[in-house]
Amino acid sequence: MKRYLLIPLSLILLNCNESLKEKGSIEYINQIKDWHKKRIENLKKENGWLNLAGLYWLKEGKNSFGSDHSNDIIFPPEAPARIGYFILKDSTVTVKIDDNINVYENNAPVKEKVMHNDMEDRTTVLQLERFKWFVIKRGSLFGIRLRDLENPLLKNFEGIETFPVNSDWRIEARFEPYNPPKKINIPTIIGTIEEEMSPGALIFEKDGITYRLDAIVSSERLFIVFADKTSGIETYGAGRFLYTDRPDSTGTVIIDFNMAYNPPCAFSRYATCPLPPEQNYLNLRITAGEKNYGKLHN
Repeated sequence: MKRYLLIPLSLILLNCNESLKEKGSIEYINQIKDWHKKRIENLKKENGWLNLAGLYWLKEGKNSFGSDHSNDIIFPPEAPARIGYFILKDSTVTVKIDDNINVYENNAPVKEKVMHNDMEDRTTVLQLERFKWFVIKRGSLFGIRLRDLENPLLKNFEGIETFPVNSDWRIEARFEPYNPPKKINIPTIIGTIEEEMSPGALIFEKDGITYRLDAIVSSERLFIVFADKTSGIETYGAGRFLYTDRPDSTGTVIIDFNMAYNPPCAFSRYATCPLPPEQNYLNLRITAGEKNYGKLHN
């Protein structure tokens, strides 16, 4: 009986996959593919997400670091056994480098320095051979994010599978402003809650059903963190990201789910991604944009 039931199920899945084909003008399809190509190129850049090699939360006071396991912060084995230490005091992080170690900031040697974190202007980035690191601030937490410019993931990365480009997922939405802007809670993968201001919701219809997504402002655009019924199956379980333009003079916003993409946490355990707020979980299969990366974290 079980074997008999598997046959129609497999046929159904096959038919579903076959129905997912490219749709739209050649210009539009090429536009989306070009966008995705640049997205992959950005992931591979020095400031991309594929070379992350560590994330170390600082304790108050002195934090020694290097590859030796006696350190508070243990860098990969390719790093020197002992590099120096970080001091966290009153939300300020100071680095002190051992005498026999050559660390640089913009090619200038560094022995002791107060480090500006990634939420400040002119973030301090230090380098030792193949490794670069800087301070990140998440809520009340301070950590060291490490990059390995020779990270094996860079060499082994084969791109990200996507659903076929389909212009049906380029949807016209109505912007419903919140007056005043509404505070929404954005959970993160590290267990913290970030409070963001939402200027409004994007309301759209699909197959006769109305959906809404709370947006937040990012520079001159709107940023959306969402999950849908593909999450955890075809797409990354913790949701996907999407940008849109601001609403036009009529309050119209174009949501192009073909440009939905994986958060950094899909590639690395050393990212601190926001998760979808509860209201941005859609009871809808969005078969557009990036699929799950399909590999374990590095």
